[in-house]
Amino acid sequence: MSEPLEIERKWLIRFPSVEEMQKMDNYNFTEIEQTYTSHMEHNAYGRIRKRGKKGCYTYTKTFKRKISDLTRVEYEEEITQEEYLELLKKKKKGFNTISKVRHTFVYMGFTYEIDVFPFWKDRAFMECEVKSEDTQIPVPPCVEIIKEVSFDDRYRNSCLAQVIITEEI
Repeated sequence: MSEPLEIERKWLIRFPSVEEMQKMDNYNFTEIEQTYTSHMEHNAYGRIRKRGKKGCYTYTKTFKRKISDLTRVEYEEEITQEEYLELLKKKKKGFNTISKVRHTFVYMGFTYEIDVFPFWKDRAFMECEVKSEDTQIPVPPCVEIIKEVSFDDRYRNSCLAQVIITEEI
């Protein structure tokens, strides 16, 4: 049985216009709280998420293991609120819970995720999951890219949970 792979590219972008994103195909948004835990499965440490909006939430646990800078093995499953609350007790020491609003839309056949964090007022992340590492990805017109950060571990959410990057852009 093959392992489930996630191949993802990531960019640091200027703080996006929600109004412009809302004009894109299949626009939606969700609120996410993400916590890294000391719980281990699949030879990887866990991450749990609470996601939804307007008081309606789902909960997941995810385990990712790095294959390359762009590719990870990813196991994800939905859990109950009770399981989520129990795993929150195993929060990884030195890691803060990350809150963000994820905006999603489709452009030229690609699904984009724009993550906006409360600790940044001038920048955000854009991610795009693809089928192969060499896929050419078009830049949506509502986005201004600062730089690609797929290969810079400092911009991984697990790293931001420890240290928020405040460098000038």
